[in-house]
Amino acid sequence: FDLYLGPNPWDTIDLHRLENGTRREIFHIPTSNSLQICLVKTGETTPLITALEIRPMDNDTYITESGSLSLFSRRYNSQSEPYIRFPDDVYDRQWIAYFQPEWTQKNTTSVVRNNNDYEPPKSALSTAATPTNASAPLTIEWSTDNPEDDEYYLFTHFAEIQELQSNETREFNMFWNREPYYGPLTPTKLVINTIQSRSAETCREGKCSFQLIKSNISTLPPLLNAFEIFKVIQFPQAETDDNEVATIKNIEATYVLSRINWQGDPCVPREFMWDALNCSITAISTPPRITSL
Repeated sequence: FDLYLGPNPWDTIDLHRLENGTRREIFHIPTSNSLQICLVKTGETTPLITALEIRPMDNDTYITESGSLSLFSRRYNSQSEPYIRFPDDVYDRQWIAYFQPEWTQKNTTSVVRNNNDYEPPKSALSTAATPTNASAPLTIEWSTDNPEDDEYYLFTHFAEIQELQSNETREFNMFWNREPYYGPLTPTKLVINTIQSRSAETCREGKCSFQLIKSNISTLPPLLNAFEIFKVIQFPQAETDDNEVATIKNIEATYVLSRINWQGDPCVPREFMWDALNCSITAISTPPRITSL
């Protein structure tokens, strides 16, 4: 079945391939006073949902130039607990443990200050990965099916959790697909540093690559505590005018109307327009209007 956010397609769910279930997460700023999450039947089976959770976030976090952010991956670099969420994460985000064979794990029992806008859990920041080969980069790669169209935002979380000696320095630069991305960066001791993509990034030939490479003055390899990757999704179709949605729902309640397809947005998408309604639909960015019932 398809998953819609208001009148716009968000994702396709195939539970035949996902026997243990799946979850979808998105950061989205509503453009109206109501929000519909719709499961749209596309085959012979009936769509189903186990839970719907909505969390308010701070306005200064997960900012994009345009579009919404659909979670692609959220990881903390550890070989211990399989995942972290509430109460460790005040927003109940789920952080999955992730580690590569060529990495070495670093840990601290000290408290890491996580009081920036993102507030990743302290337990996720108390571990980190560094390349076992001190001269090697720390690399994270993933694939994309639509390299020409897919855009990503990356949020990386750093905190120095080792006790450095007076003659030791940790400094590194960040690269996206081998192009300079940010740096040089020296993580602050036991205090979070979050680096966010300045704009949406694309990937070459279907392969995305993010690397941390030590600088010439650094005596220590790069370090990464946690990271989040989001795919940009555009929702161009405007929702039906708020006042008219409120009016038609009042009519539905007053006259106890029961029509099976009176769900979701009344006018759009066109193929799901409510029975017996006529709507005026002009530009995709202009809210449709109900013209008759």
